[in-house]
Amino acid sequence: MTDIKLEDEKLDPRIRRTRNYIQEAFQCLLEEKSFKSITVREITERAEVNRATFYAHHKDKYELLNETLRRIFREELEHRALNVCHYSQVNLRALVMTVCEFIRDLSSHCKTVDSQFELIVENQVRQQIQELLEMWLKKMAAVGDRKSIAVATSWTIYGLAEQWGRAESRENLEAYTDRVLPLVRANLPGGEGEVR
Repeated sequence: MTDIKLEDEKLDPRIRRTRNYIQEAFQCLLEEKSFKSITVREITERAEVNRATFYAHHKDKYELLNETLRRIFREELEHRALNVCHYSQVNLRALVMTVCEFIRDLSSHCKTVDSQFELIVENQVRQQIQELLEMWLKKMAAVGDRKSIAVATSWTIYGLAEQWGRAESRENLEAYTDRVLPLVRANLPGGEGEVR
């Protein structure tokens, strides 16, 4: 998770600025229209860069979406300091709430959400949840197959967040999180008991 941030920090300021222009233009377009209907031409026009510049930074709009989602979700984790904390019930609860809020906010800011977009969101968010959980498990020297534990838990967290985000009449987030937290903890060392 920190490798990408370090990589970004090493970039020339002009390259970073150009990438930011492209990502900002892309995010604005996502608020106006579906991902499927956005073209590279529209992104470059909005960012005021040429197509060659776009392709010097991104293979295509799918790669741009992956990078944008990864950055936005990483920033959310960093804002809540979840990327530098340890494994605890309080932090696990905060992670579940963060994912729920992220999915809710993403669907409310994007004009229309199609299946391609949803799949990329799912992959990016789950991957970062998994990486964070693996880091927490490593810090606490958890025994067992840490990767499998993190994968199972990331699926659980993402699925529960999706369920909450899609509900027509949403339960209060804090109440929902408290209700589903035992399902998440069941995958982790300590199970239903107090998480260290």
